[in-house]
Amino acid sequence: MSVLVVGLSHRSAPVGLLERAALDGDAQAKLLEDVLASQHAAEALVLSTCNRVEIYADVDKFHGGLSDVSELLARHAGVPLSVLTPHLYVHYEDRAVAHLFSVACGLDSMVVGESQIVGQVKRALGLGQAAGTAGRVLSGLAQQALRVGKRARTETDIDRAGRSLVTAGLDAAVQVLGTVAGREVLVLGAGSMSALAATVVSQAGAGGIAVANRTVERATRVAASVGGQALALEDLDEALARADLLISCTGAVGHVLDAPRVAAARARHGERPLVVLDLALPRDIDPAVHDLPGVTVIDLETLAASALTDQIHVAEVEAAREIVVEEVAAFLGWQRAASVAPTVVALRGMAEEVVVAELTRLSGRVPDLDPRARREIETAVRRVVDKLLHAPTVRVKELAEEPGGHSYADALTRLFDLDPRTVEAMTAATMPPVEPGEAVGPAAAADLLDRRDPPSPGGGS
Repeated sequence: MSVLVVGLSHRSAPVGLLERAALDGDAQAKLLEDVLASQHAAEALVLSTCNRVEIYADVDKFHGGLSDVSELLARHAGVPLSVLTPHLYVHYEDRAVAHLFSVACGLDSMVVGESQIVGQVKRALGLGQAAGTAGRVLSGLAQQALRVGKRARTETDIDRAGRSLVTAGLDAAVQVLGTVAGREVLVLGAGSMSALAATVVSQAGAGGIAVANRTVERATRVAASVGGQALALEDLDEALARADLLISCTGAVGHVLDAPRVAAARARHGERPLVVLDLALPRDIDPAVHDLPGVTVIDLETLAASALTDQIHVAEVEAAREIVVEEVAAFLGWQRAASVAPTVVALRGMAEEVVVAELTRLSGRVPDLDPRARREIETAVRRVVDKLLHAPTVRVKELAEEPGGHSYADALTRLFDLDPRTVEAMTAATMPPVEPGEAVGPAAAADLLDRRDPPSPGGGS
């Protein structure tokens, strides 16, 4: 496994650049297709959220893979590679595993410990599997990351307050509004973040909630869950005029609201003060809205500079980091152990071919051999072969779990002159694709190896 991660996030890039790199569903699918078609990538996943865009690829060469993936990311962002490169971060092999595990735990989020990232990783996995770009390596890695994220949230209080980007943004809005109770709220969008925002302001006692979306049916579902009003985007002006708080997190590519429309709507009700919480990437709200009198805009850039993102106990962060370190070591050990299994299977297959060939030769030379004696000879031959192979195959499995363990499989291949094509075929045959929800991880290592090392006919030690 040689996993490469190339990405940019709120930690490495300004919001303006993140906006340009942001990918909708169709763009993600196209990028996956392009990465898989590149020279050095065998698998690909894209994780695109409101504050990060990352490409995960299983590559055969580090430098070649890095060049291919970086160029594709720049092309899809419509940004020269020279502009994008200073803001990219790169992780490879064990660091790539550690990075994704940290991401799934919420340790790399703008709001530490936020829980929405788990769903975003799951969606990235689903898209990669649907597109046929996520195979055994990246599907297994993502499945394990989801398990690690769940473990961190079960064993620590890293998300004890249920914080997310939505709740952090609303905290910032409350600092301006004083309270959400009794306020008129307009929510743009009907996705998971919009639904969460509507639920939180409803629980906080909002006076009225309107939900506007391009598809009114989806807006109706969200609005009904909070006793609100559903609107089409083109019909939101009256609700905007009444609003004290506007929350926007659509998946639109361009601006949903421009400054003239916001100014005109506000003028209908005496230009009452308005707080705009723009959680979309790219931004839904025209930056010119910042300059309107009486309007306070809180966006991802605002939140990135806010102390709200750091309000979590250091002890919980450290506990989650320890889980990541432990899980990375276990996962890499499992990967190394699993990688040697096809070689063991190929070795036993070669041994079986030798046994069969010699027994066939014996039958030709001694055709009148007593059947009982023939069975005894066959059993003895198989026992000898099994005993000779038992210690080295058991030992190579143990050694494979250590760093550099793949070298022992290489040694077996060379010592017994195994055909590399046979080992590759065994790898394909013994590595079925990961299905969504399938458990993948260190706990399955022993069973995985045992299934690939069948007992020799005629018994053995």
